[in-house]
Parts: sequence; C-alpha cells; structure tokens
Amino acid sequence: MRTEPFNEAGCLEDFRKLLAVDSTTGQYEALQDLLCGMLDSMGYPYRVTRKGGVIADLGGEGHPLVVTAHLDDIGLMVRHVNADGTLKVCPVGGLYPFYCVTENVRVYTRGGAVYTGTVCRTPNSIHVTEEELRSVLPDYRTNVCVVLDEPVKNAEDVRALGIDTGDIIALEPRFAYVNGYLKSRFIDDKACAAVLLSAMRRLKEEGEVLPRKVYAYFAFYEEIGHGTVVLPEDAEDILAIDIAPTGPDQNSDERKVTVFCKDSRFPYHWGMTNELIDAARSAGVSYVTDIFTPHYGTDCDPSLSAGYDLRHAAIGPGTANSHGYERTHIDGLRETYRLLMAYLRRK
Repeated sequence: MRTEPFNEAGCLEDFRKLLAVDSTTGQYEALQDLLCGMLDSMGYPYRVTRKGGVIADLGGEGHPLVVTAHLDDIGLMVRHVNADGTLKVCPVGGLYPFYCVTENVRVYTRGGAVYTGTVCRTPNSIHVTEEELRSVLPDYRTNVCVVLDEPVKNAEDVRALGIDTGDIIALEPRFAYVNGYLKSRFIDDKACAAVLLSAMRRLKEEGEVLPRKVYAYFAFYEEIGHGTVVLPEDAEDILAIDIAPTGPDQNSDERKVTVFCKDSRFPYHWGMTNELIDAARSAGVSYVTDIFTPHYGTDCDPSLSAGYDLRHAAIGPGTANSHGYERTHIDGLRETYRLLMAYLRRK
C-alpha cells in the first residue's frame, strides 16, 4: 500500500492565500489573477473562461476527467441605502441572516473604493430594546442592516462615499487553526481548492504522467448554481471536491473524506462512485459515504443540467456549520487529498 505524503503546511498556506482575497460570487477578478499566478509558478497551462473561471491542463491521455473546486464565497449585496445611513442588504448565495449578524464586512463599490462595517440587528443594543423585539428572528428585509465604519448620518452621506445599491459586501473569514481544527468562513470551498492545488503541486514536483487526461477547473459561480456549465468538449467524467456537511443524520466526519452518494438534486453516478470507494479502500483512506438533502448541491449538478453526457461524482472533507463559521480538521483535508491522488492514478 502506497502512503501518500501530504504537505500540510503547504495546503494551509494556499488556503490562507485564497481566503485573503474576497470573492463573493461575481467578484472574481482579483482571486482569479492570484490563482493564475500560482498556476504559472507551477508550470501548468490553463485557459480563463469569459465569465470568470480557470481550467488547467494536468496532462495525460484519454478518457478526460474534470476535477473541480469552486472559489466563490457566499456574501451580501447592498439592497438599499437607508435614510439613517445604514445599508439594507440581500444575500448572494445561501447566507442566512442568523449566520452573519455581528460579522465584520468589507463593502466594495463599483468605483473601486472599499469600506468596512458590521452586520447588525435593528435596533442593535439589547439594553434599549424591548423584549418582544429581541425575540424576533433576524431578517434582511426588516431588522438587519450593515453599519458603516464612517461618520454617516443619512443616505446622502453614504452616497457621497460612492456606496449605492448593487455594491458587493464580503464577510471577514476569521481563520483560526487549533489542535488540527480549521475554523473559518469559506472552508466551502477554498479549503477544497487548496487540496486540489496541493495535488497539482505534488504531481508537478514528481514529474508524474497521469494514466488519463485530467483538467482542473476552478469555478467562480457555484454558490448561485452555474459554476461549471461550460466544460472542455472532450470531458467524460467530472469530480467535484466540496465540503461534506456534518449533522445528526449524517455519516460525514471532520477527520474523514466523504464519498457523496446523492445530493438534493441527483444521485451520483453509481459506477464512478464505486470506483472512488474502491480507490479509497485500496489506498487505506479513512472515508465514509453520505447523502446530502434538502439544500445541497455541487458543481456536478449544473454540468448535467446543461446537457453534458458525463459520469459525475463528488468527494470532500466532513465540515461543520456549513455556510456559517465553518470547521473541519486537517485530517479531513489529508484524507481528501489521499483519495484524490489515488483516483487520479487509477488505471
């Protein structure tokens, strides 16, 4: 049995680099530039899609496989500038208000300015809020806003800064690493993208030629459902690397990799899923199988919906608190990496 080395420090470094660049869905340019620089340094050829996304060629011949991980984050957008100088907001992707109240944010204007602020309840001070108002759940439409770190008192003051409806709001990731546990926003899916980069770096360092054609697709629109609707024309299989949410009825474990059997839209391809399970067993990978409903999907789903004739499968590390302040373990990233490498080498 081959013991696959995993560069833990390198994977974490890549993860932190990706986290450091805000990329709420639609806001892709800066992170795409960073990613292209990383691919240039590794020596991989790639192409950039028109809407935003990068497809790298990992070499090999025959039966092309697309491995995808997404780099867009859930976030907010300015819905309206309120009369008191606060910002009414709406979600971009599946960001629920109870998972972002009190979070620090950055507001990106279309003019290029960036301002900081905080997501707050309205009213926001417990000491001067009636009990019946405190018991109401947070709601973007009625009692949640962004308070800017600027001396603004009215809508005119805010607009004078260049802030207006349609500006993007990114949440602070707040990365921490404790006893092997990674705590951060956007483990979904920047940690998985870091795993894919680790695999690519290892293959390049070893000068390894894969037994089949492989593309690595870094997508920027997964959180709103159209990340991989354009694929290389010769693609036959697609493998998504994405988080495996933990929960009371779930098998997924933060210290293991999950092989996905079904999500909220489709069962994953029986034969390809069995190949992954076989690869995990053969390589001694610590894995589980799991099903994710009712609110989960990966970038395999839009590819199938777009009409591609593909086999599809997904793997990823068990991850707690999905779409909130997420947590996984370095062991989960390691086992995901080991399964990915075993599958890429499968003949």
